[in-house]
Amino acid sequence: MISRQHISNSLNKPISIAPLAFFRVFFGLMMFGSAIRFLAMGWVRELYVDTGYHFKYWGFEWVAPLGNFGTHALFVLIAITALMVAAGLFYRFSTIAFFLLFTYAELMDATNYLNHYYFISIVGFLMIWLPANANHSIDAWRKPHIRRDKVPAWTINSLKLQIGLVYFFAGLAKVNPDWLLEAEPLHHWLRSKYDFPILGELFQYKATAYFFSWAGCLYDLTVPFFLLWRKSRPFAFAAVVAFHFITWALFPIGVFPFIMIGATLLFFDHSLHERVLRFISPRAYSSLLTVHSEPSTVSGRQWTVDKRYRRPVVAIFALHFAIQLFLPLRHHLYSSNLFWTEEGYRFSWRVMLTDKAGVAFYTVKDKTGKIDQVNLCDYLTARQQKFLATNPDFMVQFAHFLEREYEKAGYINPEVFVEGYMNLNGTGSRLYTDKNVNLANESWSHAPKSWILPYKQKAS
Repeated sequence: MISRQHISNSLNKPISIAPLAFFRVFFGLMMFGSAIRFLAMGWVRELYVDTGYHFKYWGFEWVAPLGNFGTHALFVLIAITALMVAAGLFYRFSTIAFFLLFTYAELMDATNYLNHYYFISIVGFLMIWLPANANHSIDAWRKPHIRRDKVPAWTINSLKLQIGLVYFFAGLAKVNPDWLLEAEPLHHWLRSKYDFPILGELFQYKATAYFFSWAGCLYDLTVPFFLLWRKSRPFAFAAVVAFHFITWALFPIGVFPFIMIGATLLFFDHSLHERVLRFISPRAYSSLLTVHSEPSTVSGRQWTVDKRYRRPVVAIFALHFAIQLFLPLRHHLYSSNLFWTEEGYRFSWRVMLTDKAGVAFYTVKDKTGKIDQVNLCDYLTARQQKFLATNPDFMVQFAHFLEREYEKAGYINPEVFVEGYMNLNGTGSRLYTDKNVNLANESWSHAPKSWILPYKQKAS
């Protein structure tokens, strides 16, 4: 039986700080580039400024865009703090600021949710508590007394665990009939890539979709374990590169593939990271790291958590990973079809598992007999309308918004009804909502939504 002391010794074993310093530089530079890209492409204006209505996350209804100047300034600050994180400049301040600013931006409109935005937020949170600036940083040059060559193993293993959970739960989510037995929605998506170089013709065969479906599932479920084993690590990393490059080439999923490729380098020996850091650091900068400190007083020093903060830090990490284990499994609390109702869907590493198309018709009535067919274009962009038609949370939110709007227009106790149709994974369009239920009276919560009609395998 493994003793408590053995676990403690393993978690606190001194190891090189190089992987942690490398990850700080990589993560900061990737986030800096992403923020600049968001600004340069005009997405800040398109997604946050030029939209009149914004869908919210439960509990974060107070988060809203900050106007044209404020929202653009928010992304500029994200870029600046990300660059500070990469350089290790005022690290504690910059990591906290980056986490808060980026998470605020993510929460401004729920229709912009992506798994990699969520991943960035939680990694940013973890980085707050890690001593990633204790070497190869401006902070270590400014304050030589904080410089350390060693860190406890848990500081790097916590990031490995987070990466491993992403892969494992993404694979577990693929263990479903549509993905494994029908090769959907991958078959539908691949057929549209007929003009893809070399492989385009192969994508027309369902056997190809089955191969990619099963291979993707096995890859996600096993790659964290192969990365942990030294002998299989190079082959596992080659699979990581191939998998994410193919995904990036086939689908518009932004920088997520490159983030995961870089992040999995954490599993490699510290010598690799030391070589990379020497390569990317100018000689003058490298000399600054040692000019104020004698090797005899620095070499071998290990960073440790101050005894006053040890228990709070342990509690924070324990709570974080307990949440990370709970969220992907919480859909079992519901009896409905997960992909149909999306109850417990988000924050669960369910990456590209469904292909949905829908339409929603809203009608507002009041006690005096007034009735109006709502023109969604008056309130929502085409992109928002697409998400509204397939997301029950958004349907309820928007119904409550319409109730308030029509009250202002003179309607007395307005009732809001939605007639929604949805096509899930190419099985045909079918009625999605109970069109006789007044959604203005339905609560927006995590409770099961009885007004969603039961899922039928085939459209009638």
